[in-house]
Amino acid sequence: MPKRCHWAESDPLLQEYHDVEWGVPEYDSRALWEKLMLDGFQAGLSWLVILRKRGAFRDAFEGFDPERVARFREPDIERLVADARIVRSRAKIEATIQGARAYLKMRDAGEDFSAFVWTLAGGAPIVNSGGAVPTQTPLSQEFSRAFKKRGFKFVGPVIVYAWMQATGIVNDHALDCHCREHGSRTPPPPAQRG
Repeated sequence: MPKRCHWAESDPLLQEYHDVEWGVPEYDSRALWEKLMLDGFQAGLSWLVILRKRGAFRDAFEGFDPERVARFREPDIERLVADARIVRSRAKIEATIQGARAYLKMRDAGEDFSAFVWTLAGGAPIVNSGGAVPTQTPLSQEFSRAFKKRGFKFVGPVIVYAWMQATGIVNDHALDCHCREHGSRTPPPPAQRG
């Protein structure tokens, strides 16, 4: 049995997520945005809750297509608040709709989400020493401020740090974890980015 990070050992769904996604550098703008929105929904909950509902979230938010989500209005919010398949927090739902609008505003201003993220991160995954894992860092605080300035909500430094781990901006795999190496990939050339 492969050695994994401790947090991923308790559940088969967590194991699969850990082995396939967590800590793998993500360069697709839409996927980075979706993961940021899902981490916002996680606030106060376990990641396993969100992971179990991820398919329902994708269905409810129309594939996390920012163009579609940005057009959601009050009837859509009411529909989502009533949808027992997802986390029915009005504030988090409204934050996701606002997040779609902020994402599109960035795009329309010529600011590619992925390029913004990876430039702020220094252009390559940050490989941590394998010691104690922080809940936030100066970089997650900087991201949080930058996201809030652009109109995003539920993007505090702790939420943002969890997102940084999930998207491979930071590699926090344990030193003895079999996935430690895949979290150290360098970015593809700009022409290959999503």
